[in-house]
Amino acid sequence: MLVDDHPVVRGGLRALLSSVGGIHVVAEATTGAEALREAVTHRPDVILMDLQLPDLNGIAVTRQVLKSAPGTAVLVLTMFEDDESVVAAMRAGARGYLLKGASQDDIVRAVHGVARGAAIFGQNIAHRVIGLLAEPQRLEAFPELTTREREVLDLIAAGLGNASIAQRLHLSPKTVSNHISAIFVKLRVADRAEAVARARAAGLGRAG
Repeated sequence: MLVDDHPVVRGGLRALLSSVGGIHVVAEATTGAEALREAVTHRPDVILMDLQLPDLNGIAVTRQVLKSAPGTAVLVLTMFEDDESVVAAMRAGARGYLLKGASQDDIVRAVHGVARGAAIFGQNIAHRVIGLLAEPQRLEAFPELTTREREVLDLIAAGLGNASIAQRLHLSPKTVSNHISAIFVKLRVADRAEAVARARAAGLGRAG
């Protein structure tokens, strides 16, 4: 299944993969919501996933797809090569990560590889992964959050109220409230209790 909001990209990938024996493009999606529906309907062996979509980002889509279709292998195909995106994709369960400048042969090999259960990374991405694993402290929980947002989440998980957090971090209560709202959006949680549960499961909440 192809997930990308650019028709030219999808068309090129469809033409490439359809020309390879043993690979069949069973569905396409242009949004995260559409990708979730199509993944459940078609249960593809492999999803080529862009990270930048009009609604949900590809990281969130990957995480949700693998909950409902755990047998599917997600291969990220994106323009983003920053450490945060790579780590977030790995944490979400992606089996592979390629940049959109990858050769056609590399894309085909990656599709076959993740379908067999291998972890496939483009050359530049592989170097980044090795570097990240060599520095495990960089593999922080919730890489989608800023450093300040992670500090606020840590204190929320420790049981502090907004006023106490504001005092601890030398911020105004309004600024703390804004950070909390951003955290809820980025983590896709409905309320403080859900945010606390996720934060504590990730080892946060010891800052109190």
